[in-house]
Amino acid sequence: MDIKRGGSQASVRGPAETFTGSVRIDALFSAAAPGRMSGATVTFEPGARTAWHSHPLGQTLLVMSGFGRVQRDGGPIEDIRPGDIVWFAPGEKHWHGAAPTTAMSHIAIAEALDGKVVDWMEQVSDAQYAPSREGREVS
Repeated sequence: MDIKRGGSQASVRGPAETFTGSVRIDALFSAAAPGRMSGATVTFEPGARTAWHSHPLGQTLLVMSGFGRVQRDGGPIEDIRPGDIVWFAPGEKHWHGAAPTTAMSHIAIAEALDGKVVDWMEQVSDAQYAPSREGREVS
């Protein structure tokens, strides 16, 4: 048994290479071998988001607070709210973050494959993040 005490690990800022805007990452757990699952609480200030990325074994997001957005490559931008659970399939290119005017926090859970949890790609442009509202359902 191993107990990780809340607040025992320092918060870190999401690096500019892989995030746009103000993002805080609070590590929750990282399984010891042979386990390979890890999790973190990620808090996005309004307008903040990840770069495009994928996960070799997929990723689960549990939305805890606020209002956010997610998108998989080639799909529409989807709104997410507290209580929503989002699953991205292995290798699925995607991004996630806060809505333009509202912060959002989620717990992100993923497994490592050969020691790798994420493959980072290009930044999500402002045009990709906030396309014209025309043709986009507003919820």
